[in-house]
Amino acid sequence: MGTTTAGLEGVIAGESEICYIDGSAGVLSYRGYNIHTLADHASFEETIFLLWNGWLPKQGELDQLKKELAAERELPAAVVDFLKSVPQSNTMDVLRTAVSMLSLYDPAAQDMSAEANHRKAVRLMSRTAAIVTTYDRLRNGKAAIDADPSLSFAANFLYTLTGKVPDEIMERAFDVAMTLHADHELNASTFAARVVAATLSDIYSAVTAGIGALKGPLHGGANQDVIKWLLSLGDEDAAVEAVKGTLARKVKIPGFGHRVYRTEDPRATHLRVLSEELGKRTGQEKLYRLSKRMEETVKEIKKLDPNVDFYSASAYYSLGIPIDLYTPIFAVSRMSGWTAHVLEQYRNNRLIRPRAEYKGNPDGQTWIPIGER
Repeated sequence: MGTTTAGLEGVIAGESEICYIDGSAGVLSYRGYNIHTLADHASFEETIFLLWNGWLPKQGELDQLKKELAAERELPAAVVDFLKSVPQSNTMDVLRTAVSMLSLYDPAAQDMSAEANHRKAVRLMSRTAAIVTTYDRLRNGKAAIDADPSLSFAANFLYTLTGKVPDEIMERAFDVAMTLHADHELNASTFAARVVAATLSDIYSAVTAGIGALKGPLHGGANQDVIKWLLSLGDEDAAVEAVKGTLARKVKIPGFGHRVYRTEDPRATHLRVLSEELGKRTGQEKLYRLSKRMEETVKEIKKLDPNVDFYSASAYYSLGIPIDLYTPIFAVSRMSGWTAHVLEQYRNNRLIRPRAEYKGNPDGQTWIPIGER
């Protein structure tokens, strides 16, 4: 057999036209469009269309997608009942179960035609967001808020979560954050989704596997750890000492370093700016200042750059988003990438079945009767 690599690091596991990463140069692009270009100019809906189709939408195509997304925001009654009855639990567990439940109430769940899978991708985009906002309101004893079809994806999410229509700056900040998290090539959750899709299982099963992978703290859960760190710090001097002490104990600090990037994560570049702008606007500028001191200290000692999780933590906190929704919100955004990859997998499918390098006794063990063992 061939050489093995722990964690499949650097192994090419398939072909895709969706996402390009150059870790050495700090480049990330979707369908050939640099992430900086998209963050500066594209809406999240344009990003979804681009990931699914391979080109930027014309106005009519964008209007049609927005109409489709708005029409699919209502959750099945049984899913709402589940969200009402579920005990206080890990929010990713709730999301994973509720997304899986959606298939039970989709008459086209087992229809594997391209048209049906597109419709299911639209439903998953809208209803994953609705699950997160509905569950948060219900668990806090508040009534769920009906979606507003006139609002963008980002604005509607914040509206149905908080009950307030966000101003243009807050809407744009969240919209950019959604775009930045939309896809990242064959990360753990996307690879998990593609493995399931490669068996020709349905798209609901595939993205449910993705959610399960994203739950892990080595993948999507780090931004929750980051904000807990920031909230525990008294001032900038305390931040510096806490970082030094933690690194001296050989303990990793969440939000730094990346398996792929050897320079700054290009997504962190934008999230740093959003963190500062939102902090000033909402009175949470201290979190940004603490983040900057942490970044400077880690870079000085370990030569590590922040990743997408680090500044997203303070940005989300400034938007008033509950801490345990940070990873579910990651899933809401990444649903665009998962579904894009699942649809691509279906179009040119081959079962994903790697081999393992066996390390035990390969064969020839002698059977010993149970009474003689």
